[in-house]
Amino acid sequence: MSTATLSRKARTSRVVAASALTVALGGGLLACGQGGDKPGPDVKVDNSATSQAKNVAEPLKASKPTGLKIPSAGVDSKSMLDLTTDASGELGVPPVDKADQPGWWKDGPTPGEKGASVLVAHYDTAKGPALMKNIKNVKVGDEIDVPRADGSTAKFKIREVQQVNKKDFPTNKVYGETNRAELRLLTCGGGLEGGHRTDNIILYADLVK
Repeated sequence: MSTATLSRKARTSRVVAASALTVALGGGLLACGQGGDKPGPDVKVDNSATSQAKNVAEPLKASKPTGLKIPSAGVDSKSMLDLTTDASGELGVPPVDKADQPGWWKDGPTPGEKGASVLVAHYDTAKGPALMKNIKNVKVGDEIDVPRADGSTAKFKIREVQQVNKKDFPTNKVYGETNRAELRLLTCGGGLEGGHRTDNIILYADLVK
């Protein structure tokens, strides 16, 4: 099996994993946003959304993501880390020494494939501001591009920006099944409490090309 494609068996196992995660208690990014000695500023975004587009692009075949570009946030990463969940269902985050790189939930759909693909990127860590340090600049209608191993790029448009307390993380909304090709990008926000950010900021986006 090439790195650019995934077997039917692998895709089936991902659907099972996604279904399991929707009922897990640890769906949020509890480990994300360790402020440390050089935290970024507290961040608050305006919750906003638009209606789902009626005409969206057809889902792409499975192919691993290899980077992330969000022009409005100044993000242009040439790599993508593999992330998974622990025994409690909590989704992992990129390690502190790789806070300038995004990660993707490798047990879910690949970006552009049918379903909700989930990406994770730090707002800040114990070492200071990280990849999503400009999350406050991101608005509904902005674009997210995800290069893929097969040479294609999945292009998404943001339709919702949501900031929620980690205790109220909308697990079903983020990981639930969808018949469309969609993207969720998770990062942290809010203030610091016990060295960690209190909130998650979630971008919901639809495949447009």
